[in-house]
Amino acid sequence: MNNAVDRVALDQARDLIQLGVPLPFRVLDAEGRLLLAQGQMLGSDAQLEMLVERGAWVERQHVDSARAARGAAGQSGAVPSTRRRTLFDTWEHRIWELDAVLRKVGRHDGVGGAVVAFCDEQLALIDRDANVALFMALRHPDQRFALYALTHGLHTATVAVLAARQIGWDAAKVRCIARAALTMNVSILELHAQMAEQDTPPTTKQMDQIRSHPLRSLKMLRDSGVADADWLDAVLSHHEHADGKGYPRGLSEVGEVATLLRAADVFMAKISPRALRPALLPQVAARQLFQQDGGGAVAAALIRSLGVYPPGDLVLLRSGEAAVVTRRGLNGGAPKVAVLSDRHGRPVAATTARDTAQPEFAITGPLVERAAFIRVLPERVFGLIDS
Repeated sequence: MNNAVDRVALDQARDLIQLGVPLPFRVLDAEGRLLLAQGQMLGSDAQLEMLVERGAWVERQHVDSARAARGAAGQSGAVPSTRRRTLFDTWEHRIWELDAVLRKVGRHDGVGGAVVAFCDEQLALIDRDANVALFMALRHPDQRFALYALTHGLHTATVAVLAARQIGWDAAKVRCIARAALTMNVSILELHAQMAEQDTPPTTKQMDQIRSHPLRSLKMLRDSGVADADWLDAVLSHHEHADGKGYPRGLSEVGEVATLLRAADVFMAKISPRALRPALLPQVAARQLFQQDGGGAVAAALIRSLGVYPPGDLVLLRSGEAAVVTRRGLNGGAPKVAVLSDRHGRPVAATTARDTAQPEFAITGPLVERAAFIRVLPERVFGLIDS
C-alpha cells in the first residue's frame, strides 16, 4: 500500500496510541517496511518520537476503523495502561534507543560518550539474564527487515560477549567487543534493511558499499569522538580473515577481538531470515562456523557459550512434544524447555516446563516442522519478568 491517500502519518494518529496498550494498527516506515506489528506496544514517548522522525505511517483503513470503534464505545481520551513493564519490553525498547544513538554517529562530535553509555547498559541487560538475551537473539517472531541492522547489532553483541567470557577475556576486552558489535555497521544501516528485504543477490553497487563499510564506520566513529584504538580496530577489521581474503585491507594477521566479532557476526547472519533465504538452524550454522575455523578456539568458544540447543531454539522431545529451549543446561547439554505441542504435534495453549535431563523428555533433535511455532512470545515461556 504505497498510495499516499491510504497513508496516515503516525503523528496524526496519536489519539489512538496509548503507551503500554496493544496498537490497533501496524506501523510502517517510509519504504512500507514493518516497524511494529499490530498488537505490539509503545513503551515511551521517546519511542513514539523516534518513529515519527523516521517518517512512520499507518494504514488509513485501520485508523478509520479504530476511531469508529472508539466512538461507538464512547471513548475519547487515552486510557492509562496498568500493565507493568517487562524485561521483554526493555529488549524491544533497546532497538529504538540504539536507533537514536547510531543516527547521531558521524554527525555530532561527542556522541562517542552516548555510544559508550548505551553499550554499558546493554552489557548490564545481557548480565540480567543471559538466557533471555539468547532467546531474543534466536527467536524471530516477525520479519522487521527495516530494523535488521539494529537487531543484528544487538544480538551479535550478545553472542560475542558470551563467547568472550567463555574464552576468559577480562572486562575491558568484553566491553570492547560489545562496543564494536553495536557500531560495526553504523555506515550501512539503511543498506542492511534494503538487502534483508530484497529477493535478489546484492548489486555491484551494494557490494562496493559492503566492502567499504568498515572504513566508513571507522571514520564516523572517529568523527563522533571515539578514540579507543582497540574498538576502532575491531570495527575496521571485523571482515578480515587469516587467509588474506577478507576486506577492506586483505590482512592475514587479524586481532583476536576482530576475529571473534567476525565469527559472531557471521553466525547471527546465518540464523537470521532474509527475503532471499530462510534462516539456518543454529546447529547447521555452528557446524559451518566450526569447519570454516578449522576447529579453532574461537568457534569452539562460541558454540560452548550457546550450547548445542540454545535458548530460543525449537526442538523435538522423546515424548513426541515440540518445545522451545528456555535455559541452557550445564556444559551446554540437557537444557530446560517449554512445551508447545502435545505428543501428537498439535499446538497447546498451556505451557509446561520440561527438564531434558530426564530420559523421557530428552531432546531427539531440532524441530523440523516449525511453521506452527514460528511466533513464540517470550512472556509465554518465561512468564512476566519485571524490567
